[in-house]
Amino acid sequence: MLKTNILCAFVALAAAPVVVADDVPETGEFLDGIAAIVNEGIVIKSAFYKQLSAIKKRASDRGMQLPPDAELEEQVLERLILTEIQLQRAARIGLAQQISDQVVNRSIQMLADQSGVTFEEMPGLLAKDGIAYADFRADLRNEIMINELKGIEVTRNIRVSEREIEQCIVDLENNVVVNSDWELSHILLSIGETAGANEVAEIEALADTIYQRLQDNADFRELAARYSQGPTALEGGSLGWLQGQQVPSIFTDILQGMSVGDVSEPFRTANSIHIVKVDRLRSAVEHSEIDQAKVRHILISPNEIIDDATARQRLEEALAKIRAGDDFGEQAKLLSDDPGSANLGGDLGWTVTTDFAPEFRDVADAAEIGVISEPFLSQFGWHILEVVGRRVYDNTEELKERNCIVRIRKSKLEEETLLWLQRMRDEAFVEKRI
Repeated sequence: MLKTNILCAFVALAAAPVVVADDVPETGEFLDGIAAIVNEGIVIKSAFYKQLSAIKKRASDRGMQLPPDAELEEQVLERLILTEIQLQRAARIGLAQQISDQVVNRSIQMLADQSGVTFEEMPGLLAKDGIAYADFRADLRNEIMINELKGIEVTRNIRVSEREIEQCIVDLENNVVVNSDWELSHILLSIGETAGANEVAEIEALADTIYQRLQDNADFRELAARYSQGPTALEGGSLGWLQGQQVPSIFTDILQGMSVGDVSEPFRTANSIHIVKVDRLRSAVEHSEIDQAKVRHILISPNEIIDDATARQRLEEALAKIRAGDDFGEQAKLLSDDPGSANLGGDLGWTVTTDFAPEFRDVADAAEIGVISEPFLSQFGWHILEVVGRRVYDNTEELKERNCIVRIRKSKLEEETLLWLQRMRDEAFVEKRI
């Protein structure tokens, strides 16, 4: 049975639907109450109570104590208000039109694959968990749209310098953190861009109070749910499992010497104070090797002038010439429509074949070294290819660099996202009705 907690990552931040002010039946009574007015839209009460009920159920299933009802309701309403603000912003820049049914279907298929079920089984399994399929699709569409918006306005604007990468690699090579996988929980207290000295002192005092309560064996999850401003606060602050090389760089020094169950003292970054707990820990393998193939190809793409039959015929003629002694590279320079490889004689370099389109990958994987394939069709057009060589490649250094970029960006992302949300919240007109 598909468990609700498998789906919560997709629907926890689900937005309330927008209802226009004149959505009134002939009786003159509203179909639903208003929880909050947000700019030109609203959050409806049914969405608020649905979200509140889902959070309480998850906490009950996990045996986690939530904040008092008044505080919890305020957090849930703020979460829905922020979601509504983001959806309005996404709509203004045209993202709503870009999230097609096909995009939503692909996301549902991925979830189905992860859960070991088929796409067709999803509606029935969701129904068993009390989740209406139409609501699930709408929530998922909104979640995808918000992630796209965050990518455009936050993630893409985060810069990682060469110096940061170099320093990160040095830290990784000299830091035992990278040799383990970490399951972490996190409490984040945000410090606003305009916060004065007194406000900062109050936040620091709160962080110290939280830490002292944790030292007295208070439940980390409950304090995270009550005080944390991180995106997983109402899930007890859980960050899940992180590979050692993907742990946010701001945590690296803090985790040195920490063991399972340990809680860090509060530590400060530019715009936040953090407390981290190690929930679980396991060893990880640092060394990495991958299978690569060196491939060259000739591509002819059908167009208004060249149809499929003509494209294939041209490749067959080129293949006959190559087999008769002509140089593959020269034929690629003359014929290939691939702008990235034509001037290189069709050379695609050493590559992991999973990076290719499926049709191309299947031919490359099956090909014998030095044997040119027959013409075949992919989404890009007609190809012939030759696998020049295969190797097992040690990509540890490249992996370190890629993981460092991920770690640095991730360490900056949470704070940048909070500041972005705070700015949008400050600029929005919000009137709470409950």
